[in-house]
Amino acid sequence: MVLIDDRQLSLEDAWRVVTGTEVALSTKALEKVSRSRALIEQMIARGDTVYGVTTGFGHLAQVPVPSEDAAALQEDLVRSHAAGVGPDLPTAVVRSMLLLRLKALARGNSGVRPIVLERLIAFLNAGLHPCIPSQGSVGASGDLAPLAHLAAALLGEGEAEMGGVRAPVRSHLAALGLPPLTLAAKEGLALTNGTQLMASLALIAWHQAKAQLQAAAFVAALTVQALGGIASAYDPDLLAARPHHGALAVGAEMRRLLEGSTLVTKAGQRRVQDAYSLRCIPQVHGAVLDAFRHVEAILLVEINAATDNPLVFAERGEVISGGNFHGQPIAIALDYLAIALTELGSISERRTERLVNPALSGLPAFLSSKPGLRSGLMLAQYTAAALVSENKTLAHPASVDSIPTSANQEDFVSMGAWAGLKLQQVVANLWQVLAAEALCASRAVALAGKDGLSPATAPFFAGLQATVPPEPALLSSQLKASAEFLTEWFGGQDR
Repeated sequence: MVLIDDRQLSLEDAWRVVTGTEVALSTKALEKVSRSRALIEQMIARGDTVYGVTTGFGHLAQVPVPSEDAAALQEDLVRSHAAGVGPDLPTAVVRSMLLLRLKALARGNSGVRPIVLERLIAFLNAGLHPCIPSQGSVGASGDLAPLAHLAAALLGEGEAEMGGVRAPVRSHLAALGLPPLTLAAKEGLALTNGTQLMASLALIAWHQAKAQLQAAAFVAALTVQALGGIASAYDPDLLAARPHHGALAVGAEMRRLLEGSTLVTKAGQRRVQDAYSLRCIPQVHGAVLDAFRHVEAILLVEINAATDNPLVFAERGEVISGGNFHGQPIAIALDYLAIALTELGSISERRTERLVNPALSGLPAFLSSKPGLRSGLMLAQYTAAALVSENKTLAHPASVDSIPTSANQEDFVSMGAWAGLKLQQVVANLWQVLAAEALCASRAVALAGKDGLSPATAPFFAGLQATVPPEPALLSSQLKASAEFLTEWFGGQDR
């Protein structure tokens, strides 16, 4: 059980909920929520002008709305903003959106009733996942359309999946004995303003990227051994002369992975120095690691933030309009991670080329078991090259774009949702690129002399060899098996 309270929610605990762990709300959080709700009700009773509570939205903020229409205003907001199109978001993203919306409301700055949070908890714990279209957010007032679809599910509208069954939300609610929620003043706005789609896409990518950084080190270590790489390139004193944190960490990992290997060489033994794709692993992988850590810090702030508008400060007796919903901080981070992971794939593809090219490897052409008769792993490099090229296009930043919306009231938007969506494809492509290098490296090690492998990489090599079907199996089946092995070996594991 993950407790939602006023303390920081860790990325690890957030991931636990995404993968099925149930949640509960602390008494302290409920008290804060109740206090902010009381202030909203006092302001309505006094007839105060409060954006989105007693006024319209966006360009219509100057239009007053009578207090007796406050509830209808909120529900109409949800229905009119549920304008998403395209394929539905994956279940993991939807669970993350439910959790992060719950966490944001639990801060007590949103002015909603406790029942709204209780209903979000009910959805999470029952595994009731709204069907939310993936397209339609510009990251202006956050992820308006996707969050409106989430809010609509609380009202019993739209479709949802539960236990593998997709059906109208109302039928699932009836099975759980829950009536559709009727919104009160401020609640529709609180549910639809926010960055929870962007942050959720970042959370999914964070988890995958963490595993990919580990996988890239292991795969690179296999390649270095297969090619008789020069291990002194990872010398601690050398790296300390330019002490970027990522380079130091990757250098230490490479030394650990290569310790005890008899396949690595010394400068001058075969060559004076290696090509950059081997020699500069700490510098390139390290830069990716530094980017990852920066994105991780941004994401940790974002998943614990109040991102709707206006925000309620009960202790001051004030409701303040601002721009905490704007997606720019997370949009830039999403683009940064896409660029970094693209580079991790680019250097991996270059190592794959060295493995299959006999002029560079000193091994049989394309690592074929029967050169001439069989083409071996020639096309593994083609596939990696195609995906790396695709990632280079996807790495073009979305966050530098902006199209004004809401009659130019929202005149500068982040495009963070698209940054997050294309990052998912970068991540998926990178697994396949690393799988191509892993396949080629394991084949090359088998040809170069597996008995000389380091103790740290020997089990990894053995697992690959046992998993991947040998020639003459379809190369696509070999690549698929390699990718599945990597995701299983490194997914959520610290090795």
